[in-house]
Amino acid sequence: MESKWGLEKTVTSNMIIGVIDSGIWPEAESFSDKGIGPIPSKWKGGCMTASDFTSSNCNRKLIGAKYYLPPSANKERSPRDSTGHGTHVASIAAGSVVPKASEMGLGSGSARGGAPSARIASYKVCHGGGCSNADALKAIDDAINDGVDIISISTAYNSKLANTYLKDQTAIGAFHAEQNGVLVVLSAGNIGPDPYTVSHTAPWMFSVGASSIDRDFRSIIHLGNGKTLNAIGINHSQLSRSVIYPVVIGKEVAINPSVVSTAEKCYRGSLDIKKVAGSIVVCLDGGDATRLDFEPLRASKGIIMYTEKTVPISTQTFPWVLLNNIAEYDILINYIHSTANPKATIYPTEEVPKLYKPAPVVANFSARGPGQFTENILKPDIMAPGVAILAAAMNTSTFKFDSGTSMACPHVSGAAAFIKSVHPTWTPSMIKSALMTTASAYDNTGKPLKNERNLMATPHEIGSGELNHMKALDPGLVFETTTQDNFNFLCYYGYTEDNIKSVIKDANLQCPKNSKPELITDINYPSISIGNLKRQQSTPTVVKRTVTNVGPSTSTYTARVNSPKGLVVKVNPDKIVFSNNLNKASFQVSFDGKGAAVGYNFGDITWSDGLNHSVRVVYAVKVV
Repeated sequence: MESKWGLEKTVTSNMIIGVIDSGIWPEAESFSDKGIGPIPSKWKGGCMTASDFTSSNCNRKLIGAKYYLPPSANKERSPRDSTGHGTHVASIAAGSVVPKASEMGLGSGSARGGAPSARIASYKVCHGGGCSNADALKAIDDAINDGVDIISISTAYNSKLANTYLKDQTAIGAFHAEQNGVLVVLSAGNIGPDPYTVSHTAPWMFSVGASSIDRDFRSIIHLGNGKTLNAIGINHSQLSRSVIYPVVIGKEVAINPSVVSTAEKCYRGSLDIKKVAGSIVVCLDGGDATRLDFEPLRASKGIIMYTEKTVPISTQTFPWVLLNNIAEYDILINYIHSTANPKATIYPTEEVPKLYKPAPVVANFSARGPGQFTENILKPDIMAPGVAILAAAMNTSTFKFDSGTSMACPHVSGAAAFIKSVHPTWTPSMIKSALMTTASAYDNTGKPLKNERNLMATPHEIGSGELNHMKALDPGLVFETTTQDNFNFLCYYGYTEDNIKSVIKDANLQCPKNSKPELITDINYPSISIGNLKRQQSTPTVVKRTVTNVGPSTSTYTARVNSPKGLVVKVNPDKIVFSNNLNKASFQVSFDGKGAAVGYNFGDITWSDGLNHSVRVVYAVKVV
């Protein structure tokens, strides 16, 4: 990874990334300021102090640390991280280079953030009891005033429970940031793979889904009959290879017969600690890890959980592995029922030495589009690494693996800082467009990206594709989404000017007279989504876009359309000629669904200059 990102050492020295999360562990090696120059003169923020955090905990790398917590969180009224989450994501975004990093020997190598020369400002709005939207709004405004260039927010909401845009304080804060030239990057959420689960769906929010990487780990379960099973998980088991332990099924060690169904999932209050102690427990994944019966499970020798998930969880020295192969789970259960004294052991995880293929693959937990509030903006926007990511932990020299769209988000934040360092005058929407239109649609086998079911991934899973920060440096063309576009989006959505101006102070903005939800598709976004294309409508639906040339001043681009069978997609004009006197051009895309399949149809339009630039715009069209 270092060779790919090496240019950043020389170009990101003045970039500041504001990380809004659970605080920071300042002593982590990733936040060393060795080799870092003076603090940028634009910085206006500071470091708050507490009994466990002094001004000396900040340095030329960690230049800011603030906290925003309710009185009920008195024990955590400090910028110091209390969960490890904020430290982990901050180091992914902008951690300094740390050689020989690993989690207890696994994943050994140099660790570095996406923008290792950038500065970090930490804003703590999360604690053991959760995260506050109101505090996030205040933190965003403080970050803007402090002088950050990029804001990274690795928190998401359950979109099924969320309110609309102007009641979402994070969305309001992100709008303020956009108006002030600060790009806000946010995690898409971890409640996939169901549709309509994606978070942060406003067009001024950069929503990031999660993918796997080309590294794999193997955990072995050794049964008493000599058979072995391949499991998923990252643990540093202390169990002996020469000793095997009793194996019990959760439902068979229930504390009483009335809780057998919850004991099968090993949920709280269901397990008999006397029967569990000293044994390896087999549980079914109930989908809610917070409900697990941790007191008796801690008395066990380990956990084997059957699940559909494909993401390794890191449990440090406690042996906890996942079986997601039904055939191997059946082998385990059949073995347990075949003997009066079933036994097993769990070996410590080992890294698979060869590059894993195919990769990247959509993480099964990654939240999916369409956006619940409107299907006329395509979300998520992009996908980035979010599975088994090694980054800083709450200790001086400790690293750990973690997974989630929380880890994907700071990859994009670091990339955005990288782009802005090379193109300091670019607006947030230009940076976002560059990253989206250059994203990769292919995995490391050269085939189209796939999801966790080994099916071709759709833009509702991957957005524009997998992050490719180097190509984004020179995108050729960008789509600039203006403040007026974003204002129009709210007007089209149904808000009145008075509603909007109650939270967005700009007297010059006015709602178009013909506002209606269908027009949301027309705002100048780097992707296209049509939430309702009638098969029998007499004329095609036409969408307009405008591109700005940021490449060679004299260049010619030609459009190529990739469309599914039956959906007729035409671009007019299909050739654009830029000159010294013309650096912007508009085009229209028409969609005719008369012969298309009912439901969502996906494809893309690629503008190419025949040389070094391919500008790919993905689309999602719902035919009804």
